[in-house]
Amino acid sequence: MKKSNYIYLYNKDFISLLNLIKYLLTDKILPNNIKDISYQPNLFEETLNLEIKQDDKVVQEIISATSLNIFNTIYNIFLSNEKNKEILIFYFLIHSLKHKNKIFYMRNIRSVQEALRVSKYVGHETHKMKGFLRFRELKGKVLYAEMAPENNILFFVSKHFKNRLRNELWIIEDTKRGLISIYNKKKFTIVSSKDFVLLEKELSETEENIEELWNDFYKTIAIKERTNSRCRMNFMPKKYWKYIIEMRDEIEKSN
Repeated sequence: MKKSNYIYLYNKDFISLLNLIKYLLTDKILPNNIKDISYQPNLFEETLNLEIKQDDKVVQEIISATSLNIFNTIYNIFLSNEKNKEILIFYFLIHSLKHKNKIFYMRNIRSVQEALRVSKYVGHETHKMKGFLRFRELKGKVLYAEMAPENNILFFVSKHFKNRLRNELWIIEDTKRGLISIYNKKKFTIVSSKDFVLLEKELSETEENIEELWNDFYKTIAIKERTNSRCRMNFMPKKYWKYIIEMRDEIEKSN
């Protein structure tokens, strides 16, 4: 493959990235880097934004050429907050095309090791958020929850609660990225918070009563002499406290 000094740009979305990578692999080009179109190069960098036809079929082509597990790993990396995730996907895919599922055991390759680490991190955070996310009933019988994860995992979390709360109306807001997932008892749709404004987040009377009862129960069963803050933080990291009703007093104290 021939090396290129260009940083190749794509249109931010996953399909655009996959089509760019397909183009680079077909033309046997090793890019200097890959970034989305918002990237600001320094004085010594050159960027190139190619007009590549966007074809959704590239997804099935990658799955057929590698495997579904490899594709899911790539998608996890794309949703991560990793700084150089695009070039990491590029090199992971090169090795995957050659070794298929054996790639998961080839951690001696640095790019593979990094790719698997990032993918695992995204999966781990998704698992945590499924457990710690708390819905609160608003007036109008709509369940609302907010989160601010490190990675862009709103799709995975929404998919989980689509099955878990399939008979409810719910909204999940990613306050860090300005995204909102809306579920109507059939499917969920992810939109920008700029396109969907919650007029109010006033709790229903039932929710207020439940939260008050739960806080009373939590304080009643607690044994002050057996409090172990370090152990609690091992099982329930502090960054998740803001999602948990009984921990709000702790947050206020720490602030």
